[in-house]
Parts: sequence; structure tokens; C-alpha cells
Amino acid sequence: MKEVILCKYGELILKGANRQNFESMLVKECRRRASVHGIFKIYYLQSTVYIEPQNDECDMDGMFDTARKIFGFVAVGRAAVCEKSMESIEETVRNYIGDKLDGVRTFKVEAKRSDKRFPLKSPEIAREIGGVVLSLMPRLKVDVHHPDAEITVEVRDESAFVRIGQKPGAGGLPIRSSGRGLLLLSGGIDSPVAGLMMAKRGLDIEALHFESFPYTSERAKEKVLSLAEEMCEFTSRIHVHIISLTHIQEVLRDTCDEDSFTVLLRIFMMKLAERCARAYQCECLITGESLGQVASQTMSAITVTDSFANLPVFRPCIGMDKEEIVREARKYGTFDTSILPYEDCCTVFTPVHPKTKPKREDMMKELEKVDVDALVEEAYATMYTETRKVFENYR
Repeated sequence: MKEVILCKYGELILKGANRQNFESMLVKECRRRASVHGIFKIYYLQSTVYIEPQNDECDMDGMFDTARKIFGFVAVGRAAVCEKSMESIEETVRNYIGDKLDGVRTFKVEAKRSDKRFPLKSPEIAREIGGVVLSLMPRLKVDVHHPDAEITVEVRDESAFVRIGQKPGAGGLPIRSSGRGLLLLSGGIDSPVAGLMMAKRGLDIEALHFESFPYTSERAKEKVLSLAEEMCEFTSRIHVHIISLTHIQEVLRDTCDEDSFTVLLRIFMMKLAERCARAYQCECLITGESLGQVASQTMSAITVTDSFANLPVFRPCIGMDKEEIVREARKYGTFDTSILPYEDCCTVFTPVHPKTKPKREDMMKELEKVDVDALVEEAYATMYTETRKVFENYR
């Protein structure tokens, strides 16, 4: 029996004249990701991407799991393919659903007839197939409101499809359909979530990590690279650019007001991030900041640091509390790595009483004590890049 994976997309349906561009990008990404699982025919038709295995060696389980992590799909299901006749559909139901209803007590049949030439209407198809299921398994009961299992019959232009349920997809827009953004990636919980939330909106994610060796360890950097690798389950590929902040932090510690240290450091981060973003054609910066979470994330502190940036700064977590961010981190699979106990640069030389209501004019006076341009130039010269991919040969 031939089985395919049906991937449904949501808001792409509303894209109007440029919808085909989004669909083409989605199929292209599917083909890239499918190459590791075997040979598949992948195409789109009627608001659905079809993933058809071309031989018995194809890893359908692996491909199904991969499809669920491709941004753009709201639902993914496996279905048996058959001819567009009630006889063929009924036979397919008998052969396909048996072992898939173990432990099920109630069911519902839903029919979708997109080919209006088919002689039976959707309610008639559902009624006929419901009768077939009950004849096979008299122990089952029909529950149209809260069934344990939902059997779906789709009659489309080329074929008919029978499936039992479907799983949620990653949602959003196809990766790289909205441009490119630079994520300030720390080793914490928030920034990977922020990056993935923006990737879900179609951004191609580059990442920038600040290290402070020897105050931060090699294991702290490896933790960040592990986070990037976990993010690649959804983004496919991330270039992580790494810049040393050690000398800047030492100069600020020795020269500037201690209570202003945190905000001053964020200003240098913004300057370096903007330079990196422009070098790699990124049109925005992305941070994991949540309003009021720490001293550098108060309204005043954010306003001051933003005033030193000439690119838009996206903060998708800004209105979320920690519990909500943790929930997203668990969903994306980054939480366990994020909580590993390795320090990041933001914990180095942290003042006892950091300013929570800084003023731009005060920060400007502090910056006059150091050679800002020289420090930025020196730090930027330390940059090197590590690349992480969902699999080695991803292109």
C-alpha cells in the first residue's frame, strides 16, 4: 500500500499574488531536508505539500519527524493513497486502519471532497466510511465531538487519501522568506527562544556570541554551539560569529562608574552586533530580552541601548514571563542545554547595584572616558565563525 506524508500550511493561503514564491521556498527546504532520509518526490498542490517516497528504503518515520520541524507547516500527517472510488477507499480503510486503532474506544470520520466531480458529497462519504469502520470493529462508538481517533478521507484532484489524525507542525512562514536577522545568542534560556520565534516568521538566522575568556570557559562556548546545533532542527543552518569582550570589560571595570557597567557593556554589544549584522547582510538585530527581567532590561535601559543602534532590534520575548519562555524552550528542545551551569560574559564583573534607570547623557559622559572606536575595532578583529547544520551535507 502506497503511503505519503501530507503537509498542510496555514497563513500561506492568504499570501495572494506572491503565494507561489512562498510555496516554492517551502518545497525547496523540504527537498534539502529530505535528502538525508532517502529519495522523495516533493511537490505542492491545493494548499498541501506532498512528500512521496520513491522506494522502500525511504525512512518515512524520519521524514515525518523532519517535516514537523519545517517552518511553514501547521499540520503533518501520514496517509494511504488510493483511487478515487468508494470501493477503493473502503478497501484502503479496511487494510490501513486496523492496527492503528488499538486502545481506541471512540472515533469520528471526516471527509473532505475538493474534487466536486466525485459523486458522493462529504457527509455521505463520512457516513459510508463510518459504517465500514463499525463493521470491522463493532466495539467502537462514534463520538463527533471528542473522539479518541479521527479518520479523515480526502478526495483530491489526482487521488484519494485515508489517514488517522495528524500532528501539529512548526507553523509560521518558510525559513528565509522574510530576510535575515542577527541573533545575540547567549547561553541562557531566552535568546534561543527569541531566535526560533523570529525564524518562525521567516527570518534566516545568523548568530553572534560574546565570550570573555579566561573569565568564561571553553565549555561555556561549547554550550552555546550546542544550543545553535539544537536550533538547527528548525533553522537547518546557523553561522555563529564569536567576538571576545574581555578587553572591553576590563577597561570598563577599571575606568567607568561601576553601577553603569551593565548598560555600557550592552552599548558595546549593540555597536559590535550592528557591525557584524551589516557585514553579513542582516537587516535587524534579535535579542531575548523580557521587559523588567533583569537590570539591563528595564524600559530605561532598553531605551538607552537602542539609541546606540541604527538597525531595528526585535525582542519577541519582550512581553513574556519566564514561565512562558521556559515553556517555549522545552517545546523547541533547547531548555536542558540552556540550564547547564556554565557562565556567560554577562555574569563577569556584574555590579552590586546596577543602574535600572540610566540616562543617555550619563552614559555618553561615561563613554567619553574610553576610546570607543578603538575598543570596538579591537574586539571586532577577534571575531571568528563556527557553523552548525542540521546534518553535515546540508546545503
